[in-house]
Amino acid sequence: MSLVSALTTAILPVLSVAAVGFVLGKTRDVDVDALGTITIYVLTPSLVFYSLATSSLSGEVAARVVGGVVAFTFVMVLLAEGVGRLLGESEPVLGAIVLSSSFPNAGNYGIPLAAFAFGAVGRSTAVLFIAGQSVLMYTVGVYVASRSGNTTAGGAVAEVFRLPLVYAVAIAGLARWFDAVPPTDTAAMETLRLVGDSAIPVMLLILGIQLANTRHGAALSRVAVSNGLKLVVAPAVGVAVAFAVGLGADSTVARVFVLEAAMPAAITPLILSIEYDEGTVGVSGPEYLSTAIFASTLASVGTLTVLIAVLQSGAVI
Repeated sequence: MSLVSALTTAILPVLSVAAVGFVLGKTRDVDVDALGTITIYVLTPSLVFYSLATSSLSGEVAARVVGGVVAFTFVMVLLAEGVGRLLGESEPVLGAIVLSSSFPNAGNYGIPLAAFAFGAVGRSTAVLFIAGQSVLMYTVGVYVASRSGNTTAGGAVAEVFRLPLVYAVAIAGLARWFDAVPPTDTAAMETLRLVGDSAIPVMLLILGIQLANTRHGAALSRVAVSNGLKLVVAPAVGVAVAFAVGLGADSTVARVFVLEAAMPAAITPLILSIEYDEGTVGVSGPEYLSTAIFASTLASVGTLTVLIAVLQSGAVI
């Protein structure tokens, strides 16, 4: 796939919907929290269940993807922590560097992009990636976001068990294990497919609205480090992890894994950082993260276009 083809067939369709959300967020007072609640509790669980229940991926491949997500996240956390400390950063900026570097936007941005670039396998793999990352986000991510304050992380970690996404993964897995997945032409599965498919454009609209409302100013000159880790180092780590966990045997799954790893900074860490922010002198954690999200999302247009073209060519995997 050429750069032009990658841009027009994968990147631009995603960006065009997100751009509508961005304009909407700038011109209207949109309650993005309500949209987020609908997406988290209705649309995403439907997408996850249908995608996993009807996926052609085997249980072994699914386990390798989730294992790869765990390995990738911990490698990036250690790298970002080390780089931040070498640069003399302290909390809360140090935690913000770790969060923005280690957790890619594999949901709102990653799932639609993987679907456009790699079809049904891309969507299923991206769903597995975000399922594994969600657990880590509310455990490792909560610890990193809360460690600079006096707030205990235990209550927020329990949030992972309130996410319908986790149960959708479990139910889909059990349905496949017992060969109890209904035929795709039944009313129930058609309904789930319809609801799940609507998650993709809504995710992109939410992404655009959130970007329109992010604050970026004093931290702009300081996010180059996290953006470099997120957009340059993370894809290389993703390639290494994909081979390490044995995803190389399925080239499409491995390519989607690398693509998800290369997504810009995720938005959920910003929400966690805001929850645990206790005020600080200078650049705060939320300010750093919101700036990193905005800057990395803009910069990712170029990096992801090149990466998709390279992945589609088979030059790496």
